[in-house]
Amino acid sequence: MKNYDINLHVKGQSLFVDDISLPVGTLHAAVFTAPASRGLVRQFDFSEALAMNGVEKILTASEIPGQNQIGHVIHDEPLFAREEFEYQGQPLALVIAKDVNTARQAVKKIRLEFDPLPAVLDPREAFDKGQIIGKKRVFSCGNVDEAWENCKYIFSGRVESGPQEHLYLEPQGAIAIPMESGRIRIISSTQSPSAVQKTVAVVLGVALNQIEVDVMRLGGGFGGKEDQANAWAAMAGLACKKLNKPVKLILSRPVDMAITGKRHPYSSDFKIGLNDELKILAYEVQYYQNAGAYADLSPAILERTMFHMTNSYFIPNVRGTGVSCKTNLPPNTAFRGFGGPQAMFVLESAVFEAARQLKVSSMEIQKKNLIAEGESFPYGMKLKNNNVQNNFFIALQRYNLDAKLKKVLKFNEENANIKKGIAVMPVCFGISFTSTFLNQANALVHIYNDGSVGVSTGAIEMGQGVSEKLRMVASNVLSISPERIRIESTNTARVANISPTAASSGADLNGHATRIACEQLRDRILKAIPAFTKLPEEGKYLIQEEKLFHDGSETSLDWESMIGLAYRNRIGLTAQAHYATPDIFFDKEREKGIPFAYHVTGTGILEITLDCMRGTFQMDAVELVHDGGKSFVPLIDKGQLEGGVLQGISWMTMEEVVYSDKGKNLTNMLSTYKIPDMFSVPGEIRIHFPEADVYPDGILGSKAIGEPPFMYGIGIYFAILNAMLGFNPAMQVKYDAPLTNEKILTGLYNK
Repeated sequence: MKNYDINLHVKGQSLFVDDISLPVGTLHAAVFTAPASRGLVRQFDFSEALAMNGVEKILTASEIPGQNQIGHVIHDEPLFAREEFEYQGQPLALVIAKDVNTARQAVKKIRLEFDPLPAVLDPREAFDKGQIIGKKRVFSCGNVDEAWENCKYIFSGRVESGPQEHLYLEPQGAIAIPMESGRIRIISSTQSPSAVQKTVAVVLGVALNQIEVDVMRLGGGFGGKEDQANAWAAMAGLACKKLNKPVKLILSRPVDMAITGKRHPYSSDFKIGLNDELKILAYEVQYYQNAGAYADLSPAILERTMFHMTNSYFIPNVRGTGVSCKTNLPPNTAFRGFGGPQAMFVLESAVFEAARQLKVSSMEIQKKNLIAEGESFPYGMKLKNNNVQNNFFIALQRYNLDAKLKKVLKFNEENANIKKGIAVMPVCFGISFTSTFLNQANALVHIYNDGSVGVSTGAIEMGQGVSEKLRMVASNVLSISPERIRIESTNTARVANISPTAASSGADLNGHATRIACEQLRDRILKAIPAFTKLPEEGKYLIQEEKLFHDGSETSLDWESMIGLAYRNRIGLTAQAHYATPDIFFDKEREKGIPFAYHVTGTGILEITLDCMRGTFQMDAVELVHDGGKSFVPLIDKGQLEGGVLQGISWMTMEEVVYSDKGKNLTNMLSTYKIPDMFSVPGEIRIHFPEADVYPDGILGSKAIGEPPFMYGIGIYFAILNAMLGFNPAMQVKYDAPLTNEKILTGLYNK
């Protein structure tokens, strides 16, 4: 497989926002942010900053010609706080200067007088105070209240899952360039060009067609640039509009980490009931989502939490309640899995707690409750196939789990201070945006008269390989070499009304749109060929490996000659296509429907070795059985699986965001925030793609790959707990992620 982007990365030739050649006279911007978690603004003093040589202007909310509003789902977030700020790091002003160093130095000279206000950082406290964003959501099925009477065993507990920093390699940033007639061109590091376009237009008070947004690629996103790229583009656009000059705004790494939102922390309560056969009869859960100061995407993320609260299991009686709690932290936002991992962690904790108290293996409860084909999730959708169960038992057999468990038991009996742990993690993840209207995409395909092809879609390449997948789709449909195909930058002037590249749907939605456009062009060319050649009108024509065939026989025409003939005979060589995922809907009043095109399923087995004297562990092996459908680029899919698992493992074990009691991020640098390194990689990673049917809803019969692998990493938490309990069976078990080395060490010696 040749990946165009990877070749450029290796050569150091890939262009990101900070690499773009700037027009002469480009100015640079830096953001002045709130110094405390909450306060009333009394007065700014810009005099010292404005006196600096090179400082052009300082902008505040009063300079905004349109609306001081960047809230996308709920309109509750100002671009610049005016009378009151609500989290430490909230933007208050923008300094524009002739170079970036001057702008950043000027920010330090701004003085702010404010009156501190009490802040709330804990979601449960916010809930008690009535600080709720959006509305409470309740998903249910069966009759939970009556089901408890039939349960022989009932267990309850509390689960905490912490935030996670996106740590994309490319920080947030944008460049705004003035064009003629007041138009502005924005070069943005965003997963959602249309959201940037709309936000800038709202702030400037202009129509959408006055703002053009262009995205070449991102240096990583993971959801952190789905909504939170909007503010920086709007600030650059505002400065560009005010000064009629190009303006560039790139956040430094410490600033980016300090003031942007993270994966949502959740505090949750569960109650689970089982019969004497270990069947789960009832499950009740309450999610307190820490949304931060503003809505951002919190309501949508909470919704996906509700969709995935039963993960891979069929539970007949369920009641889940979720609330987005408003706190004085940066607005938390999308992150790989979009609320699903938080839900799955709670349920797996409930299963583990039940197994621990019943003195059985978690796997015994897992395998007796796996959802089967035709059974329904609490939101009403039925599982279309039996892959949840199939993949689980394939994993147990393929990787010989029984033998592994015996080996672990023997090892633990023979070693006092080093213990092994093993856990099984089933995953069932729905594919589609849960907001139905977002499940659409457009593609614009040009065939140039030399036979080369340009494809424009709304997909954003951010390292996940979607551009290569689109290239393969066009190559497959037109039956031409991928070398002929160029995937263009994503641009709102070529493709309008773009859904974010998120929800694991980028390849499916944009791939189908590309497929349809290429099919239109292929069929148009084949239909026209007899009219301007001596070939017969009757019979079947097809293109195969750049050759034209008639009724199975090769003709004298190749791809370039066909395109030349089509062009000279005025056959249209451009096609535009639209795709909308069929047969999905969701009724938010009843909380029932079919919100997903399909589910991605799989099972992971994770094994670790724990040093009980130090509280450290090493990953011995991760073994996966993953249903990816008919993968047409297995290397990309395998890379996504490996990366996703490691990111999930690090969320569970090492990525600890720490805020002070005043709401200051204490982990805003790589010296204080731990991420995986080469020593964190499992000793062995084995991946098996089982034989699968072709899935019509996935592009070319494949299934989405972006988010589902993340959830396998949750299993590491329970592998570590199993090892800890092997050392100290009487220890107090807490469900509080991440399970860092410090927590492991103290937990090992607690009773």
